[in-house]
Amino acid sequence: MDEAALQLCAIGVIHTPHLEAKGTPIQPKFAEGVEGTVEVDPRYAEGLSDLHGFERIWLVYWFDRSPGMRLRVKPFMDDVERGLFATRAPCRPNPIGFSCVRLVKIEGNVLDVADVDMLDGTPLLDIKPYVARFDTWDVKRSGWQDAAADNPRADGRFAK
Repeated sequence: MDEAALQLCAIGVIHTPHLEAKGTPIQPKFAEGVEGTVEVDPRYAEGLSDLHGFERIWLVYWFDRSPGMRLRVKPFMDDVERGLFATRAPCRPNPIGFSCVRLVKIEGNVLDVADVDMLDGTPLLDIKPYVARFDTWDVKRSGWQDAAADNPRADGRFAK
């Protein structure tokens, strides 16, 4: 694998009221109603055509304030150390995050969104529409998360 051939560029920036990790919701489900904006670089504005018909969109972004990669982490909804790839912790080899947010409106190259769980100023890598017939699965198990509902830290907020 030629890692040097991989290239990414920010296509915009995400603005939210979350200024620091502490107190920021860890998933959009816990950020219901929290509003923000996505400012897409004008060079990519034409790509927003036809997006207005979608209720939800996936934002793909760079965890630019990640503390660095760790292969074992203590997830925010658990007190047991887990393998990184069994979590959504931001300290990844490639610190890429994704969130399914509610699309409120589009004006030019600016998207008004809700249910935001990322920090203000987060670099945007991509936008994809949420399509229920492709993105919804009925699952019977979710690993260690199945027991996390009883965990006292399951309020979805960063504790650190």
